[in-house]
Order: sequence, then structure tokens, then C-alpha cells
Amino acid sequence: MYAFGISASFTDSVVYFTDIQILDSAKISKDGFLAHRELYSYQLKNYLEDNRLQQNSTCMIYFSENRKKLEKEATKILSKYKRSNRIIVTRVDSEKFRFTKPEE
Repeated sequence: MYAFGISASFTDSVVYFTDIQILDSAKISKDGFLAHRELYSYQLKNYLEDNRLQQNSTCMIYFSENRKKLEKEATKILSKYKRSNRIIVTRVDSEKFRFTKPEE
């Protein structure tokens, strides 16, 4: 499973995004959703808040079993943010932040 995260805030002009990462042991629910996806989102939110990069943000996680499809989705989403002159799109270094398997 592959995933990347995006964090945006109504009170901040910076949008943070992660690289596409491999999620070890990730499972898809019978509904076709990533199991515990909210916990992955909270991992990004907590990282940004703990490092004082962004407070009160909304974090989203995008996932797919197909890396090419996910790359295409990431390009599409990030290009929408980059079109705005008021938004700064900033990459979260994968050496500093990695998604980890949530505790069940």
C-alpha cells in the first residue's frame, strides 16, 4: 500500500505534503478504505504541531495499491494548491517524518 498526506489550515498560507510512502502491513477494509486512515492523518497532524510548523490544521491521507495512480493524484492535488499565489506548498522531508503502523 502507498500513501501520502497533505495538511492545510484556514489560518495559514502554507500547505504541507509528504512524499509517497510505503505503508507496511496496511489493510483495506471491506468498504475499500484504508483501515485506521484517521490515525495516519493524526500522525501527520501531531508531527506538524509538535515541530511548531502548523497548528489547527486539517490533515488528509491519500492511498492506493497502485503507485502510479497515487502519483497522478498527488500531482493533480498539488497543482491546484500551486495555482494560488497566496498558498505556499511545502514538502515534509521523509527523513524527518514517516507514517508508521498504528497501534490497534
